[in-house]
Amino acid sequence: QVQLLESGGGSVPAGGSLRLSCASSDNIYSYLMAWFRQAPGKEREGVANIGANGHITYAEFLKGRFTISRDNDLRTMSLQMNSLEPEDSAMYYCALSRRYYMGDTLRTADFDSWGQGTQVTVSS
Repeated sequence: QVQLLESGGGSVPAGGSLRLSCASSDNIYSYLMAWFRQAPGKEREGVANIGANGHITYAEFLKGRFTISRDNDLRTMSLQMNSLEPEDSAMYYCALSRRYYMGDTLRTADFDSWGQGTQVTVSS
């Protein structure tokens, strides 16, 4: 089971930026990876994914504010978050799918490895 470790969360005012990182204990060359988030009392939702070939899918609600990237050699994935809004406050999770090489899926059921999460809090 691959281990994923997120970092980079924190507290920022509205309009601020944060960069989240995810480090994998194993190779990620062939796997689809994604960021999810979950706010208190809400279901976990997909934010963005990036395929092994670099193909990217973003959730529609992002409106171009976030950028996902990956470095297969370093076994890392990142999420640059700009123009943060209070509604972005949530626990953010890194996820990996060994089932898919690439694709548009942002369904939690399609991802089989998860990190512990990193908290993002945006104040108004």
